Amino acid sequence: MKRRSFLLAATLCGGALVVGCARPDRQKVRGGALAVRDGQVALNGWVKVDRDGIVTAVMAKSEMGQGVHTALMMLVAEEMDCAWSQMRFDYAPIDPLYGNVTALSEGVPFRPDDAGTLARSARAAMEALMRQLGFMMTGGSSSVRDLWLPMRQAAAATRATLVAAVAAEWKVAAADVAASDGVFSAPGGRTIKLGDAVALLGPDPRVVDNASLKTPAQFKLIGRPLPRYDGAALVEGKATFGIDVRTEGLLHAAVRMAPVRGGSVRYFDGVQARALKGVVGVASFPAALDGTGGVAVVADRWWRASQALDKVAVEWDEGPMAGFSSAAAIDTLRHALDADDGFAFWKQGDAKAIIAASARTLTADYTAPYLAHATMEPMNCTVHFRGDAATVWAPTQVPDFARKAAAAVLGLDPGKVALHVTYLGGGFGRRLEVDHVAQAAAIAKQFPGKPVQVLWSREDDMRNDFYRPACASRFAAALDEHGRIAAWHNVSAGQAIVPGYFPRNAGLPIVGPDKTTSEGAFDVAYEFPAVRVGHARVDLPVPIGFWRGVGHSHQAFFKEGFLDECAHAAAADPFAYRRALLARHPRQRAVLELAAAKAGWGEPQAPAADGAKKARGIAFHESFGSTVVQVAEVSVGSNRAIRVHRVVCAIDCGLPVNPNTIAQQMDSAIVFALGAALRGRIDIDAGRVKQGNFDEYEPLRLAECPVIETHIVPSTEPPGGVGEVGLPPLAPAVANAVFAATGQRLRSLPLALAA
Repeated sequence: MKRRSFLLAATLCGGALVVGCARPDRQKVRGGALAVRDGQVALNGWVKVDRDGIVTAVMAKSEMGQGVHTALMMLVAEEMDCAWSQMRFDYAPIDPLYGNVTALSEGVPFRPDDAGTLARSARAAMEALMRQLGFMMTGGSSSVRDLWLPMRQAAAATRATLVAAVAAEWKVAAADVAASDGVFSAPGGRTIKLGDAVALLGPDPRVVDNASLKTPAQFKLIGRPLPRYDGAALVEGKATFGIDVRTEGLLHAAVRMAPVRGGSVRYFDGVQARALKGVVGVASFPAALDGTGGVAVVADRWWRASQALDKVAVEWDEGPMAGFSSAAAIDTLRHALDADDGFAFWKQGDAKAIIAASARTLTADYTAPYLAHATMEPMNCTVHFRGDAATVWAPTQVPDFARKAAAAVLGLDPGKVALHVTYLGGGFGRRLEVDHVAQAAAIAKQFPGKPVQVLWSREDDMRNDFYRPACASRFAAALDEHGRIAAWHNVSAGQAIVPGYFPRNAGLPIVGPDKTTSEGAFDVAYEFPAVRVGHARVDLPVPIGFWRGVGHSHQAFFKEGFLDECAHAAAADPFAYRRALLARHPRQRAVLELAAAKAGWGEPQAPAADGAKKARGIAFHESFGSTVVQVAEVSVGSNRAIRVHRVVCAIDCGLPVNPNTIAQQMDSAIVFALGAALRGRIDIDAGRVKQGNFDEYEPLRLAECPVIETHIVPSTEPPGGVGEVGLPPLAPAVANAVFAATGQRLRSLPLALAA
């Protein structure tokens, strides 16, 4: 039995065990799942309605700037037929009902085009497994995709139940009762407001759970460009982020972690620190959940605590990363490409044989460095340990993992830990980890009865991240007599995220290939006659995690860069070359054509203000259920600095729920990606991360931001992802433009021209 078949069969067998006991659909009634106040009714786990006419959407996803709460509220308001002014939101309790099925079930290693029996069975088994496990998670650009049906179905069921109650009161058929803007009406002019209709439900209403959903043609709200629901609260400083939590008697903890990532405390002396004004105590904490151990000073103010750290004498145990070098790691990855073709995620024909026999071939190697998340809000968590129970406030993407982590450290049953999710000042995947929650619990446990807020400095954050893996990739291609690709061979080498993430955070062992290592390389729409795409897993001691775009973030740069090399070798236009590779993918081809048309592809460009030549580069990429194409207009100054003047972005993300937030997320992803493409890197020497703050890990400056234009393809298909999909095409579009301007091919990130 081939390795792939064996691993997939094991996945399917495991999935088959849970299919029979999988929970009912998430929109079904859940008695007692939600806490309600007087005058409020919850017919399911997703929607609450008040006698004052307020409709509350229950949020199982974290808000970290992506505008997801607004989008999900729009789904509820649409099917409830209520006015937008009637909408509110509340956070969901921790419950398997709210588990993210979409993001995790997409982890099977199949291409989107693969609709074979094995692929379909694996997806179904994984979805059933994820429904059973019920992991609450915000990530993978999955929030709207995951709840597109459940929240609409829950809202439609609530509306239909209210309609039935009104129809019974008026003694008319339910079909004769219409709803619009929170008012129910019937022929003859009878009307009743939503709040008054709630009063008709009675103590034990019979829920209509088979209510039909609107079609896209019937949508009144979905598809409209609405401003963020919470925009005013954010601008006015009223939204509560983790760093804003204030509760009576709050103490503040500043931490100093081992200088080598993953190290721990061997010995410490906090006598001098304890003598300083405002200091309550000094404590050590272990390296938990692949984090780093250290010491904490707890005081009445964070600044006092941070200053007192200088008075703590510490002897460190540097741990397994001592002596590690990121430069040496890149060399290790390059050598892995010589020795291992990796697990084949996509194989069709005999690409290696065709390339070996071809008279016209190309080869190239690409690399990408480790990257930090560098969220604007540093890692923080507040824990109030009371001996037999605890309360935790955390900006987290995984509330149930966070609660379990705190409970384990505090020695409590998870049910004894109340967890409150706050706004997240950026996530980008960093807050899928809960090492900081375990750390905060370990510190607070030593100060029982007092809430303790742990806040990392920027240097703590930068040097104790779960980094985007470094990666190396090798390509070979054969071109036919017309310059078309006859065979495509690609193997990449790097660490695997998933086999480390789930054991440490969920206690689940993971076997088989990690799709995220090769995503963006194998799951593409391009049509190659013969192809092999593989990944060689290389284990290194650097803690790694999910970074915005995950594997797509670097594999898109590799793949689109080498494809541009093929187009150049064929003396073909890069846009036309890609278009020909999408002959059987009209939906994806349309996005490519839209971006090129809006960018003026092929039209002459005026030089930059300094007289430098401007050139265009294009990149196509699919990720998280959406297709994005970007065209970058770039010039290179006399100092060899790369300047991006304009980025034109076209996106097909299915039905655009809120075009405003889609455009905003494209802006966000492009700015985030451009900073990483031009300057992003984490360097490690002797186990120590060199970069500490934004002077060394420099983000994009306002004056460097290009003009960004986003064009959304109209669609009635189910929504695709948005939060991450704008990032992967940016780096290759810029690199390809640099080549067009200078003739120099950049194959390593960050992008830098030779002097």
